[in-house]
Amino acid sequence: MKRLTALTTAGIIAFTALQAQAVDPDKALNLPATVTIVDFDQMQATALALHPGATLLDTDLDEEYGKYVYQVELEDANGVEWEVDLDAVTGLVLKNHQET
Repeated sequence: MKRLTALTTAGIIAFTALQAQAVDPDKALNLPATVTIVDFDQMQATALALHPGATLLDTDLDEEYGKYVYQVELEDANGVEWEVDLDAVTGLVLKNHQET
């Protein structure tokens, strides 16, 4: 009985580890070869143009609802943090909102 319990526990741990690996947010996003995205630097410049004098804090490329989106975090001269979401394929601004 101890052997069966140990095997079951090991199986559950292995399965859980595989599932956790599948949704790792720190893992690089692999784009299909058919997808062409706007240059990283151009997207940051677009976000910074919305908030002149702001400092770039972070930029991430994510997939949301089947779309590739750059999420750019900025801090303006007044210390207010902003998040700008840009469509990575078209370069269009999707969101430009103040962090709360």
